[in-house]
Amino acid sequence: MNNRTTTKELVLSGLFLASGLILPMIFHSFGLTGPIALPMHIPVLLGGFVLSPVLALCLGIITPLVSSLLTGMPVIFPMAVIMMFELGTYALTASLMSRKMNLSPILSLIGAMAAGRIAAGIVVALLVALFGVQMNPVLFVKGAVLTGIPGIIIQLVFIPSLVYAVKGYLRKSARA
Repeated sequence: MNNRTTTKELVLSGLFLASGLILPMIFHSFGLTGPIALPMHIPVLLGGFVLSPVLALCLGIITPLVSSLLTGMPVIFPMAVIMMFELGTYALTASLMSRKMNLSPILSLIGAMAAGRIAAGIVVALLVALFGVQMNPVLFVKGAVLTGIPGIIIQLVFIPSLVYAVKGYLRKSARA
């Protein structure tokens, strides 16, 4: 089993990270806020389908942290902390479900979305218990799902197609 990270995977990780920083700014410029459109989730989820589980996890954790530090979006505490766990879980789950379990992109995507929301709820519960953050974990997850319905629809419509397109391109470029 070859566990070496290739240059191509590192470059792709960087591209997904850059996309995760730029897409939210583009969406915000059109008045589509992050909690509604979920623009940072798109490159992180796509990275989950293309990258190894370890790189996918790193991408999901690093993207909200770097975005918070560079742009102030999301606010570092508590939102960026919650999103680091949520997006890390999204990417890791998408990678494992598609690579190890050989599930279709749509099933892997739905599984990743569910796992990420559960992780976010657990992190909120821990922040409440450890730091006295004034949030209700159940209401947070419920609110995130309801507010994020437009973004969830965008993800369900576009990510499977993007996965096929990116994987097709990568296969084609590997033969060249």
